Amino acid sequence: MNNTANKKVAPIKKKKPASLDSKKARAGWIFVLPFIIGFILVYLPVVIDSITFSFNELTILSQGGYELDFVGLSNYQNALFKDSGFTEALIAGMKQLIIDVPCIVFFSLFIAIILNQKILGRAAFRAIFFIPVILTTGLIGQIDANNAMLEHMQNGSTNTGLEEESSGILNLMDVQALFSNMAVGQGLVKYVVDAVNSIFDIVNRCGVQMLIFLSGLQSISPAIYESCQIDGASGWETFWKVTLPMVSPMILVNTIYTVIDAFTASTNKVMTYINSIYSGSQEGMVISSAMSWMYFLLVIIIIGAVVGIISRFVFYQRRD
Repeated sequence: MNNTANKKVAPIKKKKPASLDSKKARAGWIFVLPFIIGFILVYLPVVIDSITFSFNELTILSQGGYELDFVGLSNYQNALFKDSGFTEALIAGMKQLIIDVPCIVFFSLFIAIILNQKILGRAAFRAIFFIPVILTTGLIGQIDANNAMLEHMQNGSTNTGLEEESSGILNLMDVQALFSNMAVGQGLVKYVVDAVNSIFDIVNRCGVQMLIFLSGLQSISPAIYESCQIDGASGWETFWKVTLPMVSPMILVNTIYTVIDAFTASTNKVMTYINSIYSGSQEGMVISSAMSWMYFLLVIIIIGAVVGIISRFVFYQRRD
């Protein structure tokens, strides 16, 4: 009897194919690889130089180049305590943020709900609301920013004092007269006036948020709405019990996006002030670096606070 017949053949181990999740993760890394390479080669050296400048004093040498002298936190102290314009710009930017972010998020949600309905010309209306996003970016945005005629039409070049206050869509006296018989505080009245007078800017900046909300609304199963109709729920109850919880993750995403967009916009008062300090003098190069990093830390703190507050109310649907 052949001895080889009694020997057991070891089974060949087959390599398990990669799961769908691992394939998606690998594809995601390939997708972001150009950004990672560009960040390491281009942006990271700039970031390191900016941090270095913020802790040093810059001296331009006559034979070319520059020399750095370490001064510690002196530039940060000068920016906070000696330059009152920086703190004033920060406070003004924060006030504008409180007005813009809620208005942009809720207005974009309102428009997305309307455009999600079955109406004639729905695709055309979606394109119309997204056109301002295209027109306010890149070269077109720079041309628009230098349009003296448009600036004159929006702000007026001769209005001063009371005339300038009444040049908006609403003024404070109109809203006070409207709410004279209601128990409404002065702060709420001013907030409404500022929000309405900023409607042009709000509509221009809600295009991306509207598309994100639309994607969230379209991901809700129609069977859920059919169940609500069978149970006799009204449209108002369906919105609060179904639509709003289902799009709450999109509210978190859009709020973070709107905060970052508001803080980094070219028209932001803080950004404008930092740029003016940078180009103003030789000392302004290091002072502006310190201002930029303080501004960056403030943005991170605000985003962390926004995430911490809104994430408590976010509903994530289980997909078992």
